[in-house]
Amino acid sequence: RGSKFSSLPAPLSPSYILFSVLPTICDVIIAIVYFVSYFSVWFGLIVFTCMVLYLTCTVLITEWRTKYRREMNSEDNKAKSRAVDSLLNFETVKVYGAEEYEVRCFQEAILRHQHCEWKSSASLALLNQTQNIIIGSGLLAGSLLCAHSVSQGKLQVGDYVLFGTYIIQLYTPLNWFGTYYRLIQSSFVDMENMLALFTEQREVSLKYTCQSKFRMDLVILQVGPSGSGKSSILRLLFRFYDPQRGSIRIDGQDISKVRQSSLRSHIGVVPQDTVLFNDTIGNNILYGRISASREEVERAAVAADIHSRILELPQGYDTDVGERGLKLSGGEKQRVAIARTILKEPRIILLDEATSSLDTQTEQNIQASLTEVCSNRTTIVVAHRLSTIIGADQILVIHNGAIAERGRNELLYGEEQPCDRIVPAALGRERRPKTIHHLIDTVM
Repeated sequence: RGSKFSSLPAPLSPSYILFSVLPTICDVIIAIVYFVSYFSVWFGLIVFTCMVLYLTCTVLITEWRTKYRREMNSEDNKAKSRAVDSLLNFETVKVYGAEEYEVRCFQEAILRHQHCEWKSSASLALLNQTQNIIIGSGLLAGSLLCAHSVSQGKLQVGDYVLFGTYIIQLYTPLNWFGTYYRLIQSSFVDMENMLALFTEQREVSLKYTCQSKFRMDLVILQVGPSGSGKSSILRLLFRFYDPQRGSIRIDGQDISKVRQSSLRSHIGVVPQDTVLFNDTIGNNILYGRISASREEVERAAVAADIHSRILELPQGYDTDVGERGLKLSGGEKQRVAIARTILKEPRIILLDEATSSLDTQTEQNIQASLTEVCSNRTTIVVAHRLSTIIGADQILVIHNGAIAERGRNELLYGEEQPCDRIVPAALGRERRPKTIHHLIDTVM
């Protein structure tokens, strides 16, 4: 809203107060004294009453319509935030095939903003009409009194013209005075969100423990150092981009010949970096399946071991998570992502370091739920720590975009070889690498 600020005058500057406000006040005082002394007390009373009513109505109505201005700003921020949120989280939108849902939500946000803008404009029109009525009433009352005095010979016809001309000239700076007051109020309302950023919350402490270990029944697990290509396999599966050569097949069908919406509707992803929308925590879980009921959302939250934590929040499932979920911890965001996937009920599950930010106790709590969700489904897990491979049906050690080792749990684990030395030992063996695309063909 910086463009609005740049187009406004400086109503609080010393030059404005010196050359606009003070002359207007002096002009009103001189007018009252002049009409009382030259015409009669009634003319001064009419001018004084009109001035008081004008300023009083301007202040009261401006204060009253401030709430509509505040609502309009809030809905404007929400509409823009919704658009930015959708663009920043485009991968999540594509993952859950929620393009139409995002368009519908943005349209609803725009309509709410337009409704609030209409109320703000209508209240401004009411203010202007009230000011015009007061000015017109004062001019009418003074003109009738002046005409009556002329008919009785107390005043001349030229005095009638003098009164009308002077009143009109007097109301012009007064009208600007009301306009500047309204602009000042609007500016303060527009700056409220900016001023709120300077509020500090002190004496904040944090304690966090992270350890990962879980079992699943039907698992293909990929192990390897960062940058080896593990997450790229998941992106290829989800068709965020297609392979330049080779093919990826699911049940013998080339996924490049399948519609992306159809493919993605059967795949659930728990990403390594969970990004949430600037919405309620309930709506973020609901993103897994837009048509789900509130009871299904709560069951998914229970399965992800976050239901009790949500109930502790001030507004429960209606609590806002902040932009990109900044109000939640890393573990809480990952549990929301797990709840999304549980709610979606996909046929293929991709877990990209799904429990890297969970403490041991929480990880054990959702272990059974993940096992149940992944049963009778193809599950591909990406992990850095070898403690995750316990219970996997097939383990792939990936290095530099190729398979350095593969096999079952018991083949990679040697009784004399510590768990934390398997990857260095495997990566040190010279084997003919298979490409990532061949890996997908073999696994799927």
